[in-house]
Amino acid sequence: MPQVAGCRGWLKLIFVLMTLVITSLSFTGGIIESAFSLAKYSIELSSAALDQLWQFDTEALLAYLIRRGLAVEDPTAEHGLRLTIEDYPFANDGLILWDAIKQWVSDYVNHYYPEPSLVQSDGELQAWWTEVRTKGHADKKDEPWWPVLKTPENLIHILTTIIWVTAGHHAAVNLGQYMLAGYFPNRPSIARTNMPTENPSDEEFKNFLKKPEVELLKCFPSQIQATKVMVVLDVLSIHSPDEEYLGENMEPSWEENPVIKAASEQFSGRLKELEGIIDERNTNLKLKNRVGAGVVPYELLKPFSKPGVTGRGVPNSISI
Repeated sequence: MPQVAGCRGWLKLIFVLMTLVITSLSFTGGIIESAFSLAKYSIELSSAALDQLWQFDTEALLAYLIRRGLAVEDPTAEHGLRLTIEDYPFANDGLILWDAIKQWVSDYVNHYYPEPSLVQSDGELQAWWTEVRTKGHADKKDEPWWPVLKTPENLIHILTTIIWVTAGHHAAVNLGQYMLAGYFPNRPSIARTNMPTENPSDEEFKNFLKKPEVELLKCFPSQIQATKVMVVLDVLSIHSPDEEYLGENMEPSWEENPVIKAASEQFSGRLKELEGIIDERNTNLKLKNRVGAGVVPYELLKPFSKPGVTGRGVPNSISI
């Protein structure tokens, strides 16, 4: 029992520290403003960019890749599009995960809504979608790009997009941060000085030639800035011991319905298959962006993980 109590004490302490770190991110004078190049304009610029660029209809993986110029529609190609960069790990693994999510959602929705009229006549479902648009995104409630919700196909696309964004996409862009930037020279968050090529004085250039490493350290984040960012990235990239991963557990209500239970088991099987595909790809010497000297294997979309900072694992939803 003392071991259990001690473990709970550590978990409580970790939770408190994580909460303090995360809540201090965006405050005035907080970690982002004090350790990133944009300083006090960081949050303002991010907010303005999100306002101008975010659209629900382009958050679906296929539309997202097309919007970024990384794919073009091609009905003859696998997944219905052709990548402009063939060896693109995020897209190649992501498309398999997207298809698996879509198939699971399709099996679920088609079971409960076999007729289009059932979607339109479901008042609770329609109220949910109205709330998403008018309450959750009140500033964009009148935008013309919102998908309509009239058919099972509409519902499947909407739900697949939501699950993909909160599970797969978030895992890919968030949970690998410490793996990349924990060694801060890989991705310094701020440059405190101009580079020597930007109109240096004779004295500055002389010092640069004499001890370039000293000038580089003056440009990099300070020790306290680097440490703050590293701590934040560690917190953002970590899996808790009780993390629940996509397709790992079955809801009790799903087990009671043979059709849904079978669909859930098939979904879990597809995710385990994806793990094997990713392992194989990470040993394929033809894929230079994920295997080779100095190249870190791409595992961000491997569905399952152990606790800790692992650079893999797709949680059920956003969890930081």
